[in-house]
Amino acid sequence: MIPWLWRAAWLLLPAAWLVHRFAHDDTLTFFISCLSLIPLAKAMGDATEDLSERLGAATGSLLNATFGNAAELILGITALRQGHVALVKGSLTGSILGNLLLVAGASIVTGGVRFSRLKFNRLAASSSVSTLFLAVVAMVVPTLLAASGGPRYNASLLSEEISAVLIAMYALSLLFGLRTHKGQLAQARNHTEAAGSPWPQIGLLLLAAAATAVASELLVDSLGGTLARLRLPETFVGVIIVAIVGNAAEHSTALIFARRGDMDVALGIAWESSKQIALLVAPVLVFVGILLGAPMDLAFTRFEVIALGLAVIALSLIVLDGETHWLEGAFLLAVYAVLGLGFFFIG
Repeated sequence: MIPWLWRAAWLLLPAAWLVHRFAHDDTLTFFISCLSLIPLAKAMGDATEDLSERLGAATGSLLNATFGNAAELILGITALRQGHVALVKGSLTGSILGNLLLVAGASIVTGGVRFSRLKFNRLAASSSVSTLFLAVVAMVVPTLLAASGGPRYNASLLSEEISAVLIAMYALSLLFGLRTHKGQLAQARNHTEAAGSPWPQIGLLLLAAAATAVASELLVDSLGGTLARLRLPETFVGVIIVAIVGNAAEHSTALIFARRGDMDVALGIAWESSKQIALLVAPVLVFVGILLGAPMDLAFTRFEVIALGLAVIALSLIVLDGETHWLEGAFLLAVYAVLGLGFFFIG
């Protein structure tokens, strides 16, 4: 990005706040807020790139996913506070789909254009796919029970219990990746990790995450007026638009690493973000919904559950052998496009 254009891009966030505060134009606020995430995403990408070299691929991917999903969590809390439960569920579904299909697919295509064969850690791929299958099961059970409408079924209670299981499983996945199997997951790295203190980069991530939180707040506040003016389906906006915007940081960073052929970090960002959304952010939002008095549970629509199941199957078809190429990335992008069209027509 041209230096002066990069510096000017940082003015988009205060511009979005001024438009929201004084012009009261929801549509303009919405789109300026979306654009304001671009420099924030680049800042997070630069900091994470340096951290991954200092701390390793697994830790770097985890940090990027965590700070990127902070925006998703803030979006969810703000939307729940305003009663947009369907929008929250849609954004969670869209975030997982976007990372598994859009980010992973775009990363594979980006890397595959420069390298004929892309290799990555098979152990990381298999552990991620199995963990994501748990997330699908956790959504299928309350969704099917909600459809059956049994007299003993309590959506809130069941969702709370499943959420506790998911959070415990996420903690175990961190133990697996960062402690017990850290060496095996990092063996695909072919260069020495850089020395030096990681704290300046962590500070930059914190600053960018805070600014992203402000942009996310403006996005949700202006969403209602934007939906009314543009006549877009709320389900489509939640699954596609809000999810992509909320995960802009991971998207850009994954492509940076994919272009260099570092698929362990690029795909690790997509997988880690999906796991974190499914096993941590969604359960946390269930408990936040209790505090806010919002009926947030894990009973999603049947199409959302089917879409997630298909995404996990599509991912497992191409990653379990530990190598891929650009055509398989295009396959993931095509699956994402077909599902996106489905959500648009359902809405």
